[in-house]
Amino acid sequence: MAGLRPGAQHGQPIPLLVAPPLACPFPSLTYRKVHKPRTQLQLLPMRFLIALLALAGLYVSYLALRVHYSTDTQPCSINEKWDCGIVNHSPYAVIGPIPVAAIGMAGYVLIAVLALLRRRRFTAGAAVIGLAFSLYLTHIEKDVLRVWCLYCVTSLGIIACITLLALIWAAMGRGKRLPSSAA
Repeated sequence: MAGLRPGAQHGQPIPLLVAPPLACPFPSLTYRKVHKPRTQLQLLPMRFLIALLALAGLYVSYLALRVHYSTDTQPCSINEKWDCGIVNHSPYAVIGPIPVAAIGMAGYVLIAVLALLRRRRFTAGAAVIGLAFSLYLTHIEKDVLRVWCLYCVTSLGIIACITLLALIWAAMGRGKRLPSSAA
């Protein structure tokens, strides 16, 4: 019979040889049934989302730091109420010799690293501190300088989202404890 495999007859199934999973030279091709708790599947994307937002905050802080060291007209100098140059060249834009934008960059890096390391409570704590600092700077913009910085307001929105997500993430993992070893 032409076209049939050797050992196969018309209408009969061809027997397949199935090797045990350990005999397969490519372990990724073997089928293994993996059961993960539903909470692990939900928590995995949260840390990446927090880290992604922290990277966005890092970029916005970098843009503010560029404004701090620049003397050119800034792209966010929109009108007398919105001017990043005035805000980032004010005496409130530094703490000692360190620009506030550089502190923001360090804070966002810390939050991203803590989130990727799955340190929920530390991530939430760092985010709350970052939000409090950002709210203080927003108070300075509103009540003292009376000028808004577009990058600073964007950073405030980012750190607010990070804080909300980090607090939810910490609360979701609060009840999870490793079982203690029975002695």
